[in-house]
Amino acid sequence: MAPSGSRSIKKGCQRVLYWIPVLFIALIVAWSYYAYVLQLCIGKKPAVSRSMRRFVYLLVYHVVFIMFVWAYWQTIFTKPMNPLKEFHLSYSDKELLEREDRGESQQEILRRIAKDLPIYTRTNSGAIRFCDRCQLLKPDRCHHCSVCDKCILKMDHHCPWVNNCVGFSNYKFFMLFLAYSLLYCLFITATDLQYFIKFWTNGLPDTQAKFHILFLFFSASMFSVSLASLFIYHCWLVCKNRSTLEAVRSPVFRHGTDKNGFSLGFSKNFRQVFGDESKYWPLPVFSRLGAPITCNFESRLKDGQGTVARFPTCLVNLDPEQPSSPTGSNLANKGAAEGRQFPSKPLRESQSRLLISTPSWSESDSATDKDKKGASNPGMTIENEA
Repeated sequence: MAPSGSRSIKKGCQRVLYWIPVLFIALIVAWSYYAYVLQLCIGKKPAVSRSMRRFVYLLVYHVVFIMFVWAYWQTIFTKPMNPLKEFHLSYSDKELLEREDRGESQQEILRRIAKDLPIYTRTNSGAIRFCDRCQLLKPDRCHHCSVCDKCILKMDHHCPWVNNCVGFSNYKFFMLFLAYSLLYCLFITATDLQYFIKFWTNGLPDTQAKFHILFLFFSASMFSVSLASLFIYHCWLVCKNRSTLEAVRSPVFRHGTDKNGFSLGFSKNFRQVFGDESKYWPLPVFSRLGAPITCNFESRLKDGQGTVARFPTCLVNLDPEQPSSPTGSNLANKGAAEGRQFPSKPLRESQSRLLISTPSWSESDSATDKDKKGASNPGMTIENEA
């Protein structure tokens, strides 16, 4: 068999194996639904004997269950966002880079390319962050996932339980998945506790339901402990505006390492994940803002559906190698030449609300905004797609 054929079979087998943890979670959730609804509440001899209590239990249970499954689904099937082609090396740049053997010469080439891009983070040695696998200059907070074999924007980690990379596009969904799964387990544990006690005091009818009640309590309580620790940790990350990777290794800027380089304060950090409008916070819909890059600059990322994300930050020591003109960046000129629109808008949180249904920017939107706010603004920022 040809090597390419064996590689494709191997990759296919790996893709199937990656779904096993998700299948395991799905089976556990399906069994918990059967045990709680059909055995605890609705069986021939239900443990919950009072009809009013049974109604309340089932009502609250199904609300939490629906939100939990919805958030889990969104976390699994929301595709991670990847850097736009402006960050990829052109064919001529690739050839030029391959001809250079010395690392310093290669860095000179990368620095020349990076001058046209809003990139402010560096490697530990101060070099431009470059991905050999994807052949691109990594945007800030972007990392290469070895499982997905792609560079992921604001990558937090690759989670086997959702078979997906957790990053910019689905981090809010992941947080809600942790919150609702924890609430789901705690609710089952609390409502099942009295019947778990009756199991040991022989107060339950002698049916198969008693064993479901027993294992339901054990599994829900054990999952509650693990989920609580993970949820608390990620709440701390949200408050600090860090990803898991940045918590392990602090981001490096031109002026040095700064673990709080992306932190804007609790309120702004929270809103960068969950968005401005509180009515969308508990819902697994895209409403988040961007992740920070620098206090006087702003980077806009646009996905395939036209969702725009902004990245302000708290840093004061700006990179002198980066373009500082608000309206004359080479990247904006490059995008305009290719028919892409890079509109200029001032950095205001109240106008940074992003939903998945938000249409992409157009010339008319930009022109209207200029009429309202003027042709120039000192707070306007460098823009790019990603």
